[in-house]
Amino acid sequence: MSQHIVNVSGGKDSTATYLLALDSGRSFRAVMADTGNEHPDTIEYAARLGERTGGPQVEIYRADFTERMAKKRAFVAAKWPEMDIPAATVERAIAALQPTGIPFLDLCLWKGRFPSRRAQFCTEFLKSDVIGTQVIDPARRAGPVVQWLGVRRAESIARRNSPMWQTVRTPGLHTMRFYRPLIHWSAQNVFSYAAARGLDPNPLYLQGMGRVGCFPCINASKAELRAIATRFPEAFDRIAEWEAICAEASKRGAGTFFAADVTPEGAALAKRISRIEDREARNAASAAAPWPNARKVAEWARTDRGGKQFNWIIDQADDGLSCSSQYGLCE
Repeated sequence: MSQHIVNVSGGKDSTATYLLALDSGRSFRAVMADTGNEHPDTIEYAARLGERTGGPQVEIYRADFTERMAKKRAFVAAKWPEMDIPAATVERAIAALQPTGIPFLDLCLWKGRFPSRRAQFCTEFLKSDVIGTQVIDPARRAGPVVQWLGVRRAESIARRNSPMWQTVRTPGLHTMRFYRPLIHWSAQNVFSYAAARGLDPNPLYLQGMGRVGCFPCINASKAELRAIATRFPEAFDRIAEWEAICAEASKRGAGTFFAADVTPEGAALAKRISRIEDREARNAASAAAPWPNARKVAEWARTDRGGKQFNWIIDQADDGLSCSSQYGLCE
């Protein structure tokens, strides 16, 4: 008999998937990967799903980078001096490369950088690998597995061709089938399905968030960043602290959470540096450039007209308590 495992994130799609599994009447496990960059409301929402619906308690797992970071410290101590990196920089990096217990931050320290649109390794190491190694693989050693995923084709271009069913076979393990029951659903379908069962959405959806996984996400829109900067400024303070810690572990002594081109100033700076033909000069200019850090991005997010002026009307009207939903949930 197949074991059914439902992935939960605390967001709308995984919640609807959890409810579908519950309505099916079959036995299932519900699992979540906590990236360490989640809003407390999201963790609480997922943790209380079982209590609020009568379904299984959500099991929460976290990545551990302790061993990887130990190997990175050894590498830095042995190899960086051979690259003519100053002894002070080597010592600074080794001191910074200590596990914090925050999966997202430890991943970035180990990688030596923050994830980006082109290198979005956060999903792989903080979610897929965690659930895969800690839950799915042990289950597949015992028998076949059906993994339920809250994926919708309308969610993004990358997912527009996702199949509803997908079979995975691995030597030494039982068969696993990915099941994406929401593949043809709209966002409104998802919210309506939960509402029909008396389940309110994650409260972050009522506070300007289009997504609730990772807070903030490197791919967050300007509207989402504005909402976070206005309602949850402590989230940007946390990211700024992480930037400072990761800078200590960096060869260049720098590190920024958001992409350089997220702000108009950053995009213009990146364009100017890309025009430098000499590679060494280009790298030196990039290392010395004042790339937009988390606090600069927060400041930009609260502006209009290409970042030239603050939208004082919105800021005064939205005191952090009024409802604002991208999905029309406030009506």
